[in-house]
Amino acid sequence: MKPVIIRSIAELRHEISTFRRSNNGHRTVGFVPTMGYLHDGHASLLRKSSADNGLTVLSIFVNPIQFAPGEDLDKYPRDEARDMKVAEESGADIVFIPTVQEMYPQKRVTTVAVAEVTELLCGASRPGHFDGVATVVTKLFNIVQPDRAYFGMKDAQQIAVVTRMVQDLNMPVEIVPCPILREEDGLAMSSRNVYLNALEREQALVLSQSLSRVAEWIRDGLTASQVIARLKESISRNPLADIDYVDVLAYPDLSRPDDRQSLAEMNVSLLFAVAVRFGKTRLIDNQLLNPAEVGADVCFAK
Repeated sequence: MKPVIIRSIAELRHEISTFRRSNNGHRTVGFVPTMGYLHDGHASLLRKSSADNGLTVLSIFVNPIQFAPGEDLDKYPRDEARDMKVAEESGADIVFIPTVQEMYPQKRVTTVAVAEVTELLCGASRPGHFDGVATVVTKLFNIVQPDRAYFGMKDAQQIAVVTRMVQDLNMPVEIVPCPILREEDGLAMSSRNVYLNALEREQALVLSQSLSRVAEWIRDGLTASQVIARLKESISRNPLADIDYVDVLAYPDLSRPDDRQSLAEMNVSLLFAVAVRFGKTRLIDNQLLNPAEVGADVCFAK
């Protein structure tokens, strides 16, 4: 069954309200916010939402306020027909595709900002990015009023930011993190992968290949700074790799682990996160591990 395309906030609210009334309020609404150019990673979020909920809403909106000057807003890939095919095949019931004018009809004087968890990683290298993310996600949550919202772990910091925002503002929505989906060769799926030329695409595999060795380095007794150094060394062997950041942080509060201890001594979830440019394309990837649970058989999930 083809999903319904809705472009206005008022119509979307009406459709969701009608669904809730017709089902006596007992069936839940799942929400998958995206910027479009959907791939199998997005499809996995839609399938999860469809399995969990009576109604699944997908939004496609390239949010201008999370892009800094000089970033790829104008050339960000867009293909509505392609997106609708993925949406139909993956269980979306409603696809919300608003214009910028619909989402920001007047001069915006309100911004949602989340502190601390936005100050490292992408928040440090893309100032203002997470203010734009938090603001648009708040608007979308207010519009859709979902019971559950689904986000991919490839952008683990975004999940940490949205989760903390929901907790601090008492928003009645459950944030559901979903695993990273990868190409067969290990590259994390991303809408931006389309920018890579053949050589950049080949060298980008160093991200997943390097992260796959983290469990080994934990077992070797390395500290956080030593693992960071190993990751940088591994990634830098590829001449096209221009490192933005490599970091190891506790998750989800994104605090720094005690570097006087080896990671193997810690019983806390750790995020091993990288952002690297290949040509003009900036890619992110990560591995989330609890060192206490790292055993001989731990391997990198593709």
